[in-house]
Amino acid sequence: MGNEKAMYEERTYRRTFKPTDLLCYEVRWKETDLLCCTSADVKSIIEDRVLFYRNQLESYISRKPEFLHSLAPVVSDPLAPAIIKEMIVASSQVGVGPMACVAGAVAEFVGRDVNSLCDEYIIENGGDICLRTVRERNVVVYAGDSLYSEKVGIRLQPRETAYGVCTSSATVGPSLSLGKADAVCLVGTSALFLDGLAMMVGNLLNKESDIDKALEAGRTYPGVSGILVIIGRRLGVWGDLDLIKI
Repeated sequence: MGNEKAMYEERTYRRTFKPTDLLCYEVRWKETDLLCCTSADVKSIIEDRVLFYRNQLESYISRKPEFLHSLAPVVSDPLAPAIIKEMIVASSQVGVGPMACVAGAVAEFVGRDVNSLCDEYIIENGGDICLRTVRERNVVVYAGDSLYSEKVGIRLQPRETAYGVCTSSATVGPSLSLGKADAVCLVGTSALFLDGLAMMVGNLLNKESDIDKALEAGRTYPGVSGILVIIGRRLGVWGDLDLIKI
């Protein structure tokens, strides 16, 4: 499963990502590489759930390889596991292949699994995050060699429901992008959905003059509260984002 966003820099951005008030640990299995920061020790539970979802994904792909390889939406499957069904629905809404949602899907489903066990949790999967917080948190935006990389952050306020925060890039990591964005970062309610939407928005960004068009395309979907895009020397923002200088 090649679309989970492994960053071939040993995910060095994690050195500055870890909050000191939570218990942080990595959970890895094959391409899945999570950084989990939680208010309770649920590492063994997360490890079990990662294996569970990986098994579901791999078993489904072995029967329907088009799910892995398609760059366009695939037909719905009422018999598929829940994580597969939701990836199919989300990718169909934004017009990308279902594996564009895979990293966000794993992060969100793991977040749901620990939601009742932790007051706070941050599940990060290659730049796609599902998190719930009872205090103010800052998310640092990583954009590779861009002059804005790790210089800009997004401040999130505490709330009862989880946030999805997803980042896609054409210049960082192996994920396929048809655009040239250094970073497309979206904040909203569902990491699974935002993962696919970030790819769609990123596909529209080939030059700096595409920023307005890309922001307009992303803002039309429910559950999206803010969008930040970085390409070249320009940065574009839409929505309810509290940007901070790092």
